[in-house]
Amino acid sequence: MGLTLKQVVPWGRSLNDYIRMFNLTEEDLNGSILDCGGGPSSFNAEATQAGTRVVSCDPLYQFSVEEINGRILDTYPLILEALDANLGKFVWRDITTPEHLGQLRLANMKQFLADFPTGKEQGRYLVESLPALPFRDRTFDLALCAHLLFSYSEQFDLDFHINAIREMCRVAKQARVFPLLTNFAGDISPHLHATIERLGELGYGVCIEDVKYEFQKGGNQMLCVFPPDSEIEEDSGILG
Repeated sequence: MGLTLKQVVPWGRSLNDYIRMFNLTEEDLNGSILDCGGGPSSFNAEATQAGTRVVSCDPLYQFSVEEINGRILDTYPLILEALDANLGKFVWRDITTPEHLGQLRLANMKQFLADFPTGKEQGRYLVESLPALPFRDRTFDLALCAHLLFSYSEQFDLDFHINAIREMCRVAKQARVFPLLTNFAGDISPHLHATIERLGELGYGVCIEDVKYEFQKGGNQMLCVFPPDSEIEEDSGILG
């Protein structure tokens, strides 16, 4: 059965969010980036405007602007309600209230919706999804996955996580996943350590890095994974 719009919880994030979630450097932004499960984020629109080559993949992109916008309006109050019910699990610093967060996210998603028709025509938004991508090996310098892997640990099992990250490493020179916590509960994903162990056994380089972004309490780390044939610097913090 294919994806239905009722299954989608659209929530968009900005270029600045991505920079902080994934420790993106100027060198990273000068390369080519694959955004896996990009959803209605404005990252692609903003980064493309700044000169970065970005391709975003998500089953959401099979729907029209009007359909996606309708779903945003349907789910928006539900997300704010969930945030209100879990206030203590979030860091209310740069973002001060659920309403403040909602305003920021609506602005991000509005920017996405304005860019979506042109971006889809240009091939920047593709109806594809993990763990099987249509790209050749090493098509991209960097593959990112935000708020999908580990966040949805109940919906996606361990094999899905391992296969998805291996696929990201097939099509890119490096994969980065953020955060390492489950949605709302804020617990470390039950798949994290087993994923690291299995990838290590398969020869992948794996490390956990602190990042500058923290909204979920304790959600200030990303997983970095390098293909088995990568040349990795000695001080990269690879987990053994």
